Amino acid sequence: MHNIINWLVESIGAMGYPGIFLLMAMESSIIPIPSELIMPPAGYLVQAGKMDMLTAILCGTFGSLFGAYANYFAARYLGRPLILKYGRYVWITEEKFMKVETFFLRHGEISTFIGRLLPVVRHLISLPAGLAGMNHLKFSLYTLLGAGIWVTILTWIGYFIGSNQELIVKYSHQALYGVLAVSTVLIMIYVKFQPKREKLPKEQEPGE
Repeated sequence: MHNIINWLVESIGAMGYPGIFLLMAMESSIIPIPSELIMPPAGYLVQAGKMDMLTAILCGTFGSLFGAYANYFAARYLGRPLILKYGRYVWITEEKFMKVETFFLRHGEISTFIGRLLPVVRHLISLPAGLAGMNHLKFSLYTLLGAGIWVTILTWIGYFIGSNQELIVKYSHQALYGVLAVSTVLIMIYVKFQPKREKLPKEQEPGE
């Protein structure tokens, strides 16, 4: 972990804002690079006076949107069969995909926002959105909002903690638990006030 974070600090420092954008695009697509290892080093560089906070956050947020759209269009134009067939080569197992698709179908389009705050789900939530042909405006807004919140939290963690690797991991995990709790509450509120969704016909259920 020490070596990885040092490498990311050096890499982001060398590549600058495009590096943040690129790494977060990869994190948001099918390449599972943890955002917890990208944005805290950027926050540390902000603290060191080598980057601007707002610009770093915007690059991370829009990088996430770019990566999310890579998944969206892949699902939209390739379809479920090809995703399930070739997904295993990029760590997308059928079990993971089915869980994320069920999450999307159960909670509706807001799951695109909630999913950006959840581990594992954030890498894959754009796939069922693409399969469903989710409205681009809603997809962009929900993705930007969810990614923006998470990116901001991680960047500020790096800003206040600096280069202390153990504390970055510790507080990133604590932030994750807090986000999970808030996400659970948001889902409960959404489900409570959302009109009841009709049960999917058997042939439309995920995996059928």
